[in-house]
Amino acid sequence: QVQLVESGGGLVQAGGSLRLSCAASGGTFKRYIFGWYREAPGKEREFVARIEWSRGSTFYAGSVKGRFTISRDNAKNTAYLQMNSLKPEDTGVYYCHAIPAGDTSNYWGQGTQVTVSS
Repeated sequence: QVQLVESGGGLVQAGGSLRLSCAASGGTFKRYIFGWYREAPGKEREFVARIEWSRGSTFYAGSVKGRFTISRDNAKNTAYLQMNSLKPEDTGVYYCHAIPAGDTSNYWGQGTQVTVSS
């Protein structure tokens, strides 16, 4: 059974950085699309970033482009989200999401809390 476990969240001051990790297990993840989403208090879950499996193409929400970087290490079955120049509006629970290429299933992690103080 596929499991995703996020880590790396925490409390940071505005302008600081955090690196989130998403460790995947229970499958072969070279052909998975990995994504990060976040959910702020009182708001719906929103897309943050995605990395494709074939060429490693990346996509970002406009609000994080230029500040966040998504990457993956297929040998470690892990995806990362490097977050720089953090803002208070980046506060929320960050979720890892994985989709097998060409499949309709998808998987979510339990989330990791990121809090950015002003």
